[in-house]
Amino acid sequence: MSILYKSTRSDAPAVTASRAILTGLSPDGGLYVPTEFPKLGRPLSELASMNYRELAYEIMSKFFTDFTEEELRTCIANAYDSKFDTEKIAPLVKKDGVYYLELYHGATIAFKDMALSILPHLMVTSARKNGVTNDIVILTATSGDTGKAAMAGFADVPGTKIIVFYPHGGVSNIQRLQMATQRGENTYVVAINGNFDDAQTAVKKMFNDKEMAEELSAKGYQFSSANSINIGRLVPQIVYYVYAYCQLLASCEIREGDEINITVPTGNFGNILAAYYAKEMGLPVRKLICASNENKVLYDFFMTGEYDRKREFILTSSPSMDILISSNLERLVYKACGCDPEKNLAFMKNLSETGKYEITPDMREQLADFRGGFASEAENFAGIRELFEKTGYIIDTHTGIANAVYRAYAAETGDTTPTVIASTASPYKFAVSVVGAIAPDKVEGRTDFELIDVLSELGHTKEPAAITDIRTAPIRHKSVVDPENMPDEVRRILGVLS
Repeated sequence: MSILYKSTRSDAPAVTASRAILTGLSPDGGLYVPTEFPKLGRPLSELASMNYRELAYEIMSKFFTDFTEEELRTCIANAYDSKFDTEKIAPLVKKDGVYYLELYHGATIAFKDMALSILPHLMVTSARKNGVTNDIVILTATSGDTGKAAMAGFADVPGTKIIVFYPHGGVSNIQRLQMATQRGENTYVVAINGNFDDAQTAVKKMFNDKEMAEELSAKGYQFSSANSINIGRLVPQIVYYVYAYCQLLASCEIREGDEINITVPTGNFGNILAAYYAKEMGLPVRKLICASNENKVLYDFFMTGEYDRKREFILTSSPSMDILISSNLERLVYKACGCDPEKNLAFMKNLSETGKYEITPDMREQLADFRGGFASEAENFAGIRELFEKTGYIIDTHTGIANAVYRAYAAETGDTTPTVIASTASPYKFAVSVVGAIAPDKVEGRTDFELIDVLSELGHTKEPAAITDIRTAPIRHKSVVDPENMPDEVRRILGVLS
């Protein structure tokens, strides 16, 4: 079965997977979605005998149907190798009755590594398949983790450059250092005087700027995206949810066909959308619990049917979730309105022009698989502390949001369905906040790296190599610009500024 990809905003002809990966965003500004969802195709008990790489091929080959087996297996082998510090790639750990899916064992100790380790290989292969001779310029906005993971993946990959924009003062110091010290002659990092939504909006405008595209093409460049708006980023994330189920099955925690719940700390909506896509493939999922921090735009959407980004932007201890425009939600809205691009376009136009839109009651019924929840800073810290005191297990502040939201959901509903929580970052990446949660008396007067040492002592674990690397690495990227100057900064970096 050949799977093609169509835009959420028009009836333009569908394109192949490699073309969708290469362009990132549809020319009409829409996101690419598969024309149909393939099914798992094999019994879950059979999939449970596979290692991560084998399962990755099994899932991705059903979506990327214009890749040859050799091409796709090579991409997977290059991605899921020794850069991960565990053979399992995404281990599942049971603590206090819940299963934490550890997605932070890659090079940058965050879940973005799971997809961004393979995206460069998919993209270079896609360029070759489509006869592209231009250099590919990866243009991306990050709320903290995507940027570093994308740069780590694309660093010194021939025929590519990567430019990352992040909110100045809106990421943790460790996240900032990870980006600012990034090596690679083709990597560029720029802070902006604004928040993540400002950066993401400006990046989208550049993608949709046809004059800029022509200008850059004449100089041998073309844009593509490493954000989860790229289908080549989204599909690899499906794999680890199937893998989590398979681990439960292999360890006899569940029986084949049993349902599970999946709880995901959510910002841009890509990670939980991947779990939904896994359910569409046939994974037995009962509830998808969408966990928000105090920027609870998604919680309000699932509660009321209205998406309203016009609200105070709150900086929290879970900065990768400090987002008010959740781009990937468009893919779900498109499906909920019967895959009607005109209806979806009207919603997105309202969002752009008025800052909000409201879906119909019929559409809300299509979202019954989802349950929204949010946790305050105090609830997040209390949950992290309680889990540590009960089990000695330490989670980061993003996983903490999911943990707090799930515990509240379980208490309210009495739902005892086995639940997987997506653990999206190493606690070492947010040591200041994590130590503040579990041992607040040890924070005052200590630097970030001293608090990492404290965390190592408290958790009886060794700091990840990603932290060791940045202790002494030189700062390479220092640029700061206003959002309106981002296009000219891109031109300056590429040497095409007139």
